[in-house]
Amino acid sequence: MRTDWPQHLDPGSEADPTYLESLIREDYARCHPGETLDDLKRRASFSKEDRGLLRDWMAVAAARAAKGRPR
Repeated sequence: MRTDWPQHLDPGSEADPTYLESLIREDYARCHPGETLDDLKRRASFSKEDRGLLRDWMAVAAARAAKGRPR
């Protein structure tokens, strides 16, 4: 079973990953000083812990998008 975050999005939604990332980018940087969401995305390709962290952050983004509010 794949654990990358796109599979956890509602397949019926038209959620754009770029849009979802924009909803969490600032919060991620605030919680992880000196690191970017892009850093996490690169590490997620080879680290199951980082895949899980990215999946969790993207779930937050999807929830924010579903509520129609960025934060």
